[in-house]
Amino acid sequence: MALRKILNVRESALHKTCKCVTNFDDRLHRLLDDMKETLADAGGVGLAAPQVGILRRVVLVDNGEEVLELVNPELVETSGEQEGPEGCLSLPGKYGLVKRPMYAKVRAQDRNGNWFETDGEELTARCFCHELDHLDGIVYTEVMERFLTDEELEAD
Repeated sequence: MALRKILNVRESALHKTCKCVTNFDDRLHRLLDDMKETLADAGGVGLAAPQVGILRRVVLVDNGEEVLELVNPELVETSGEQEGPEGCLSLPGKYGLVKRPMYAKVRAQDRNGNWFETDGEELTARCFCHELDHLDGIVYTEVMERFLTDEELEAD
């Protein structure tokens, strides 16, 4: 495993649509392992492949119990609404006010190509939506209402 460089929001790879994964091979496994190590090192809760310069539909989400590997993920159900602070490893130190679903269900493939569904509420639902946005070239700053001030962040 190896740490990968997390791209800054200004880099073009973060604004491109990713391609589906078709090869479930050692190269994909190495990417997933490297992303997991990179996510842990950065102290984040989610990481998408384009954030490490790979334009493939791959994301990791730490739901607090495990790090979920989602290959070719798609949102299949959402409900409710939450509004709160959201940040990104590609834009360190900045947080925006973003509306997201309170609940989200995702259908994805695992590292071996097997389809499964998983779901989550609150932070996990927010993370699913945030990371899947990355796969379509969308950064949270494009969907936020506004940046949060330091005072607002300290009050939370």
